[in-house]
Amino acid sequence: MTAQLPQSQTTSGSDLYEQDFYLWIQTTAELLKQGRLTELDLENLIDEIETMGRSEKKALRNNLEVVLMHLSKYKYQAEKRGSWRGTIREHRKRLRQALEESPSLKPYFDEVFGLCYDDARLLAADETELHLATFPEQSPFTPEQALDSDFLPEP
Repeated sequence: MTAQLPQSQTTSGSDLYEQDFYLWIQTTAELLKQGRLTELDLENLIDEIETMGRSEKKALRNNLEVVLMHLSKYKYQAEKRGSWRGTIREHRKRLRQALEESPSLKPYFDEVFGLCYDDARLLAADETELHLATFPEQSPFTPEQALDSDFLPEP
């Protein structure tokens, strides 16, 4: 028994993509399940798959920036340490999950580590109102420390 496609037979895939994205997803999934590859809206399907990859990278980068910013605040504004532990833990967890689910992201993690620290340094200075020079230009943390659930920096 073949499942019914969720779209009407008169709507093309690209039109459906523009009119009802969720219905387009359901229709595309059903066409794939049924092996009806010639009926796929390949242009939009390829674009969505590429977008998914960019989204994974963006999420990894955002979580890394948060970890590095909070590690910096933890190290250089000791009187407020307690407020940042939970955020560090949560974003480390997100990073570990992303790298477990997609190990091929690890080289990207290593590649953007320095750039993420640069951004985290600026954010930490803004949020703490400490002078930017308080935070070293090069990360005082290693990529391994950023992921290590037991690591917290000392002042």
